[in-house]
Amino acid sequence: MNNSEWAESYFPIYTADSIQSLYSTSTMPIHKIHENLTVLLAVSSGQGTLHLDDHIYELADGMVILIPAKSDVVIQGNQMHPLHIYTLSISTQEQKRSRPVEAMVRSSVLAAGTYIEFYEPTIAAQLEQIYMHRLPGNEVRHMRNQILFHQVLMSLLERMEARYIASEQPSMERSIAFMENHFSEKITTEGLSEIAGVSRSHYSILFKQLTGFSPNEYLSRLRVHRAKELLIGGSASLREIALKVGYKDEFYFSRRFKQQTGESPSSFTRRRPFQRVAVWFAPYASHLMLLGLEPAVVISESSEYVSTEGVSPPQTIRFIHSDSSSEQIKSALLDAHIELIIAANQHLDMNGLSSERLRSIAPIVEIAWMELGWKEHLRFIAQATQRVEQAEQWLADFEREEQQAREAIQTSQIVNETLTILVIKPDTLQIYGVRNVGYVMYQSLGLRPPAKIAQEIQRFGDQFHSVSIQLSELQDYEGTRMLVLVFPDEKGSKAHSEMIFNSEYWKGLEAVKRNRIYDLEQEEWIPYNPVSIRLQLGRAVSLWTGIQ
Repeated sequence: MNNSEWAESYFPIYTADSIQSLYSTSTMPIHKIHENLTVLLAVSSGQGTLHLDDHIYELADGMVILIPAKSDVVIQGNQMHPLHIYTLSISTQEQKRSRPVEAMVRSSVLAAGTYIEFYEPTIAAQLEQIYMHRLPGNEVRHMRNQILFHQVLMSLLERMEARYIASEQPSMERSIAFMENHFSEKITTEGLSEIAGVSRSHYSILFKQLTGFSPNEYLSRLRVHRAKELLIGGSASLREIALKVGYKDEFYFSRRFKQQTGESPSSFTRRRPFQRVAVWFAPYASHLMLLGLEPAVVISESSEYVSTEGVSPPQTIRFIHSDSSSEQIKSALLDAHIELIIAANQHLDMNGLSSERLRSIAPIVEIAWMELGWKEHLRFIAQATQRVEQAEQWLADFEREEQQAREAIQTSQIVNETLTILVIKPDTLQIYGVRNVGYVMYQSLGLRPPAKIAQEIQRFGDQFHSVSIQLSELQDYEGTRMLVLVFPDEKGSKAHSEMIFNSEYWKGLEAVKRNRIYDLEQEEWIPYNPVSIRLQLGRAVSLWTGIQ
């Protein structure tokens, strides 16, 4: 039985709510569209115009347009070329499956759009097929309709992905990167256009197309967001901050800060905490939720989240996979109106990003992952979000729980023995130190690691994660008892562990001979955040007080 605190989030199911055929004639040249759902419009033939807000778009044969939900659209046909269109209303619904009541549904990219999107004409023919067979005569035709509908959605999503990738323009990117790295210096549009190799006027147009801002607006955002980072840090005066971000004095800096944010620097310092925070690393989301703040965006390899007693289940988190393109991530953060980004620099580096590239969106606070332990992670995140008192109270309560746990296991044999934590991965063997499951065993409970691991803990403290070993070295790290965690491969198989368990090196261990091996589940013992560590402490007490 898996008692892990981690819950999965789910994408919704797409359904075709309705499909209509609209034809403009001389007696009915105008059609109005107002749907609570996203609408996909395809022009089968003819010409006309689409009116949305203050914009007018020309319609022509084969055109495909994705219209955001709740848009007020007016379609006007051309009398010389009568307009025939199909409209497909796309709805989403939760998956009906056996899962926790609080399991969160992830936002739909198609349904969450706020801007009109244009697509290639190949989709128009597919919508025509869906309309022609909208009343299927048998289940085979119904299934074909479902496949065709999802092929349409796949085409839309793939084109969205391709658009982000195609938007990369190396010459413009070089000039933007220069601004991001030199914003504290004197920067002119002329100088930036020279870097990009285009004229000044054309540069401003291209810049806004790429970033959504004019060069001056972008520069101002970089400076003000860096100033916010320094204000959050609290160690610099206004004059020092002004000079560091490119303003001549604190008075001019304060004016520009207020122009962009609507408040003075001192008011900003008093007003925090932030409400719309993004985190680039799943464990930091758990820290925020413990502090009572649900992150607006989580950028991570996983869409799992902490779900346990004492932590409110998330309601509106948007998950973005860390493999998404940088432009896709930046666009999502802007759409979410993020006020603060919390990230681990190692994970930014792994994705080819940096605080400089994200600073135009919001201030960014970098919190090192491997260099700090989970308590320091919590303290830094609490300090950045003005929740220090909550964090310190939680830590004080947890330290009392640790003391009680140490007292609870005093009658167990484990307190007089040595404990090895072996992790078997598909391609390596590791002996764990004081992170993950090792924190609770060696730090919270004070159990003794093997001598070689104790030496590494002495040298590196909280930074000592693990050491990779050869199978032949296993005996060098042997404890009188062993915890074993087998990580599955990408297909979910743990067959790679059989080679270890069938080896003479394994069979020769005293802990194996005396049946002092304890198999643990990865999901229950590996997460490294305060919520999970507290749960691991309770599991550890149950484990050691139950042994003979």
